[in-house]
Order: sequence, then C-alpha cells, then structure tokens
Amino acid sequence: MKKVNFFKRLSLSRKLILGFMVTIIVGTFLLMLPISTTSGEGLDFLTALFTITSAVCVTGLSVIDISKVLSIPGQLFLLIFIQLGGLGIMTFSSFIFLLIKKKITYEEKELLKEERNIENIGGILKFLRKIIITVIIIEGVGAFFLTIKFLEEMPLKEAIYFGIFHSISAFCNAGFSLFTTGLEKYSDSIIINLTIAYLIIIGGLGFGVIDSLIKCIRYKNKKLHLTAKVAILVSCFLTFLGMILFYVFERNNLGTIGNLDLGHQIIASFFQSVTTRTAGFNTVPMGNLQSSSIFLFCILMFIGASPGSTGGGIKTTTIGVLIFYVYSIIKKREHTVIFNRRIDWEVMNRAIAILIISLMYVIIIIMIMLTIENFKPEDIIFEVVSAFGTVGLSVGITPNLGVISKILIICTMFLGRLGPMTFALAFGGTKKIEKIIYPKENIIVG
Repeated sequence: MKKVNFFKRLSLSRKLILGFMVTIIVGTFLLMLPISTTSGEGLDFLTALFTITSAVCVTGLSVIDISKVLSIPGQLFLLIFIQLGGLGIMTFSSFIFLLIKKKITYEEKELLKEERNIENIGGILKFLRKIIITVIIIEGVGAFFLTIKFLEEMPLKEAIYFGIFHSISAFCNAGFSLFTTGLEKYSDSIIINLTIAYLIIIGGLGFGVIDSLIKCIRYKNKKLHLTAKVAILVSCFLTFLGMILFYVFERNNLGTIGNLDLGHQIIASFFQSVTTRTAGFNTVPMGNLQSSSIFLFCILMFIGASPGSTGGGIKTTTIGVLIFYVYSIIKKREHTVIFNRRIDWEVMNRAIAILIISLMYVIIIIMIMLTIENFKPEDIIFEVVSAFGTVGLSVGITPNLGVISKILIICTMFLGRLGPMTFALAFGGTKKIEKIIYPKENIIVG
C-alpha cells in the first residue's frame, strides 16, 4: 500500500498554521530553559507560551517585564523569534535554503506566495532576495540612529545592543522594549520618535509595497500597482487623522501630553498614531488615556497594517476597498472603481468576509472575557483588539489576566498574525461548483 505524506495532503493555509505552531512550541521550550531568565529557573509553560506567541506574532503584549525577567540569552531568543515572525516562517526558511544552496520546491514557493500575500510565484526567489537585503538595510539604518541616541546614557556595547533590539522590534512591528516603561522617557526625543516611526511605517507598509516604491524610484516610468496605491493612501489618511484626533483628545491631559510644549505634543501625537496601528510602542502612559483616545486606538488597531507586512489587523487595503465600495453604492455606480481600475467582485466578497469574520471573533472573545474578568469593559476591549491587531499596546491589565483569558489572548494574537481568512480557508470546505442555480428573490435590508 502506497504511503501518503500527511504534510503534502494539507492545504496551504493549514501548512502555514502548522509552521507557526511548531515555531511557537520550539520558542516556548527555549524560554523555559534556565539560561533564559535572570533567576536561572526558566519561565513557566503558560508565561513562556504567551511571551513567545507575542514575539512570533509580532504583537508585544507581555505578562512579564522582559528587561528584568529575561537574561541576555533569553532576550536574544526573543529577538530571533521577533525577526522570524516579522519576516514570516516560510520567508525565513526559504532564505536559509538559499544560503545552503538547496533548491526550493514549487510547493514551497506556493507557501511563500501565500505567506507574503503576493499574486504569483514568478520571480519569487528574486523577490525573496530583495526582501532580505531591504530588511538588513532598513534595520541597519534604524539601529545606527538609535545607537547614537542611546550612547548619551549607555556604554557603547550596551547602546549598540539596545539599538539593534529596538530597531528589529520596531521594523517587525513587535513593540517589545528593553525599558520597563516602554519609550515613555523619550517622548520629547526627536531622534527616537522619528527613527522608530520610520521603522514602523516601512515595516507596516508591506514588502510588496516597498518593492513597488523602489521600482518607481529606480525606473521613473514605472507606476505603483493598485495595492501599493491603496495601502499608501489609507495609511497616510489614518496616520494623520489619528495624529490630529489624539492631539485634540489629549492636549489638556496632564497624564499624557498636557505637560509638553506644542512641538513635542505634535511629535508625541504623530508617534502614537503611527505605533497604534500595529507596533505597540508607547511614549505616553496608556493607563492615563482619555476614553475617547482609547476608542480611537481600538479603531486604528483593528484596521492595522498593510497586506504582506509585519503587522496585523484586517489591513489597510481591506478597509480601503470597503470604503470605495460603499462610495460606489451611494453614487449608484455599477462597479467599484479605484484609481481608474475596476475591482473584481471576488475581491469585494473577500474584503466583506474578512470584516465580518474579524468582528464576530473579536466580539465573542470580548464577551467571554467580560464574563470571567472584573476589569473595566473598555480595558478588556482595548486588550482584545490590541491582540487581534498584533499591536501590543496595553492599559496595564495583561499580567493580571486569568489563565483562560491569557489563553484567549494567545489564540487572538495567533489568529491576528496569520489573518482571519487563512483560518477560514484552513477549516472551511473546498470551493465547489454549484450544480443547482436557485431562482433569485429580493430581500429588504436597511
């Protein structure tokens, strides 16, 4: 009887999920090793699982202070898994295969295509090399400027280490910091704010968008593809709208930016708007935010970054397509048109499905946690949306959550990183051709 390879029988979505799960399990046991903690005892299973899931899913939520609890080896383990999660498991493993000159199979190329959200596998190896080179350059530049700033208060070796750690964490939109209070003490630092923001923005745009931008700069006759245009448009709109609203809501709040001068208030507002969408760094105390700011942040976190990026959420292109779709309905247009291009109904259906599945999942998790936890409703909502968007911002309740809530947050980070549609496709049925076409009938809505 011929043996059938179990892995080969899995769909692409299930293979991606399995790859991330295996990576998380390996990372969990590494953090449980005695060398990973300053106490020499290692983390307990649930804490290690939560921490490494947050790293691989580039979230940043943590139930421990990594600067105090994790030793240098433990922090390095964490950093490796942040980079792994930011690049993607298949992207990273494919790069290793290239280094050892092992050929990548067609199946592996398909997995890479699925993970990176690109349209086809043509020239995918060339694209992979571009990703790795781009990441090294971007993170290197960020580490250089951060190191310069950290040199003002640290020895050279420590400044370099802190610079590299925060550069990788920022570009991967992870939000992990080696400072107990995050970046709060640097709220008035132009170098820290602009460098971290630059890393977050580029990491959140996605490798496909970055590649399209590079081609436009190198070849002046080359045009941005539609995904890049929508991603950049929506990202800019959300960033500046978030900055303006955050400034309006918090300008008189002495617990956040009320005690800063106008220039630093604007910088802090810009930084918090950028980081809230998916990165999780903070230069203001999250526990002191106005309720209006918390609600604003929940919206920004839910939308998240762009497809194929290091961030989570329903993605900027999803919300962009839906906005243009609603606009076309209001204008009574037959088709949804964006930048003189007609959007296919399959794309529209996918965008609507992503929004509905995401909302349903987040609402269910929020309801469960509201039932079993005694925190304020807005704090629970903030925590769940932050996990789903793989943002990592917290109002301070994460370490005090119960076991069930921590497990729910772990699942939410995992789903948020891989995307709701990946799970829907993994556990849904295969596409079927309808043998019977039923008669059409109208239904009144609205």
